[in-house]
Amino acid sequence: MPRYALKVEYQGAPFAGWQRQKDQPSVQGAIETALARLQPGAHTIAAAGRTDAGVHALGQVAHCDLDKDWEPFRLSEALNHHLKPQPVAIVAAARVEGDWHARFSAVERQYLFRILMRRAPATHEAGQVWRVNHQLEVAAMQQGADRLLGRHDFTTFRSSICQAASPVKTLDELRVEEVAGFSGPEIHIHVRARSFLHNQVRSFVGTLERVGAGAWTPNDVQDALKARDRAACGPVCPPQGLYLAQVRYPDPVFG
Repeated sequence: MPRYALKVEYQGAPFAGWQRQKDQPSVQGAIETALARLQPGAHTIAAAGRTDAGVHALGQVAHCDLDKDWEPFRLSEALNHHLKPQPVAIVAAARVEGDWHARFSAVERQYLFRILMRRAPATHEAGQVWRVNHQLEVAAMQQGADRLLGRHDFTTFRSSICQAASPVKTLDELRVEEVAGFSGPEIHIHVRARSFLHNQVRSFVGTLERVGAGAWTPNDVQDALKARDRAACGPVCPPQGLYLAQVRYPDPVFG
């Protein structure tokens, strides 16, 4: 059976997350339903990462197996037709080898988190950003972020329901910048690693927000990391504002 890689963009608000669920809408379920319109029968697709409810994607990657040998562009067009009007789009498709796997072949995942700094409620950006009603000090946030780079036991920043075999991960990038957003100044936090623990990125962001607000110091972040205790973590930020931005593989998949 030909195997296809799909680059997927979606807005997470209407879904209970990526993973198929029995009684709730999911991104996986939406794509599998669209695939069934092209090839009747049950479909099971695999993704590079299982995003939680409310989390968005700019570059999620999944793979599927089909009986028919599709031209990749036509496959993406056909799926997008059947995905309407849901906020899910196949932005690229590619034929891959039969042993290629969206999750296990990946060597890096990149996330983006957006924080909107303004007192007025978000309107156009509602559900797309985490709005805070105070200014954040970017330099202090970056100093805190630097304490987390490298290989560590990230138990403090790991959900209590995380199923990963080990809390030890290597964090390659945690970069904080201020940008001029359409609705006001935004903080963008860029996170890059081979893999992540459950709620790790949101735990980082919630903790760094406390540093930017002046409630924590950068050294407090280091102390929290060393504690290896979930209770030492700062508040976990909401899912709005989190995007799976890109997944990287040893060889480019989509050209």
